[in-house]
Amino acid sequence: MHPAISTIHLHRVFKRGGSLVTALEDVTLQMGGGKVYGLLGPNGAGKTTLIRILTTLLLPTSGEAYVDGYNVVEEPSKVREIINLVSGEGRAGYGLLTVRENLWYYTQLYGLGWREGWRRVDELIETFGMNEYADIKLNKLSHGMIQKYNLARGLINDPKILFLDEPTLGLDVENARDIRSMIKSWVKEGGRTVLLTTHYMAEAEELCNHIYIINKGKIIADGTPQDLKSMVSKEKVFRIEILGIHRNIVEEIRRLEGVISAIEKGDIVKGFTSLRLVVSEEDTVSSVVSFLSKRGLKVSLVVRDEPTLEDVFLKLVGRGL
Repeated sequence: MHPAISTIHLHRVFKRGGSLVTALEDVTLQMGGGKVYGLLGPNGAGKTTLIRILTTLLLPTSGEAYVDGYNVVEEPSKVREIINLVSGEGRAGYGLLTVRENLWYYTQLYGLGWREGWRRVDELIETFGMNEYADIKLNKLSHGMIQKYNLARGLINDPKILFLDEPTLGLDVENARDIRSMIKSWVKEGGRTVLLTTHYMAEAEELCNHIYIINKGKIIADGTPQDLKSMVSKEKVFRIEILGIHRNIVEEIRRLEGVISAIEKGDIVKGFTSLRLVVSEEDTVSSVVSFLSKRGLKVSLVVRDEPTLEDVFLKLVGRGL
């Protein structure tokens, strides 16, 4: 049995402005079949470059990459037969064609027969609950329905390995939940593998069996969500809420002794700023509260939280996803 995805000392270097930029450095990983794998990293970490290499859209500078045992450089056509790619930022298709027509068009690109193609289209429209929208032109669909169409299009060839690049980007809670449910159902059918990138930690924790964290082109950690969370078991995690919206105060807090990492999020609707801290000792929180008070900021809540994947990311990368 071949791994679903594997890379060996993978490098990718770009030329930019007369200088060389390393996008991937010595990336070695292995992913088995029948699971959802997460690839988490900040913008510019190398996620998109890695996916483009694995989907045969970009050549590596050096090293090797395999998909279901096929070398992506030497056997790209074999790889393309068994994969598909769905991007949350994309709208793959023709706006003047309907959902049904677009899906049928893709069945023909994948070599399905006329009857088999229409059967597959009808099957996916039913599965994704798109009957009401099947005869609407693509350029008339809402963003949420476009994402469902994108996922349906990604399954048109019944791929063995599916690459999902932020599939719920910009979706409301209900549509994002629908997309996640569809992904889980598809994987449960057996033998399918998904490589997912996302900026939503809760989504990664819900969907992924195993997660790789990448930063500056390097894989810096991997494991199950629980394995990764155990990395911050010795540290303490606190949430502090401050009345009002305050920008960039987190930079000063990060320099305080005992603060391992910190991020801030402003809630304009509720009118407060939330700080999430990973600290080495509980006493450090008192120092942070004192620091805030001296700057005239009113702390409305201090609570200790259980470690999350976001805290792991904070510890390893030093900033939020």
